[in-house]
Amino acid sequence: MIIILNSLLSAIAFYTIIPIPRGINLNFQKIPLWLGWIGLLIGGYLIVIDYALNIISIPSLTKAGLVVGGWIYITGGLHLDGVMDTADGLATQNPEKRLQVMADSVTGAYGVMAGIFVIGLKIFALSDISSTPWLAVLLASSWGRWAQLGAIALYPYLKEKGKGQFLKQSLNLPQDWFIGSLFIIPLVLMQISVLHQPWQTILTVNISSATIALLVGLWFRWQLQGHTGDTYGATVEWTEVFILCTMTVFF
Repeated sequence: MIIILNSLLSAIAFYTIIPIPRGINLNFQKIPLWLGWIGLLIGGYLIVIDYALNIISIPSLTKAGLVVGGWIYITGGLHLDGVMDTADGLATQNPEKRLQVMADSVTGAYGVMAGIFVIGLKIFALSDISSTPWLAVLLASSWGRWAQLGAIALYPYLKEKGKGQFLKQSLNLPQDWFIGSLFIIPLVLMQISVLHQPWQTILTVNISSATIALLVGLWFRWQLQGHTGDTYGATVEWTEVFILCTMTVFF
């Protein structure tokens, strides 16, 4: 039990800015297992923000902007940075220089445009979801991080000394990917017990989200022949964007 708690706290420390009590010796092995659960935690935090803004009657578009701002803040911009670096790399005409460009700390024009596009789409999609926007946030934040787990598990890591290398090395497949997918249980139970949604709706929104998650990771793999720490972050963000856009149809 202590080992599991330590692993969870380590994942929280790595993937968010939530402070962890001092004196805990964090162990970052196996933390990808918690990605979906971290998504549920972040979703819960965003639901609180949304609820507080509803109380003071903030207009929907402004509220969506503040929620997305809180979304970026809780992660420390970790994944958004990956979006921008990946965009700069993919914009390079010479495929052999893409990883080199992505490693450059200077953000180029394509990176800035990609970051603006991601943030803008999230805000507009959230403002357009009139029914249960908090469920859309939970779906996006949890399945978005499951997309990263899939990218780590399924595809080669392209850098010998990259910062994300340890994430892949720590996984034992396929059992760890299965364990890391268990977050869907509380997600579905919440849809059943709180929202009383029909099983057709539950299946549709979750299968759609999972499909988007897999396709985004596959697309980056197709573009680069594998993944890096930057594309892990980009996979999260773009999956979240496409899930939110899809949920505007359902909610």
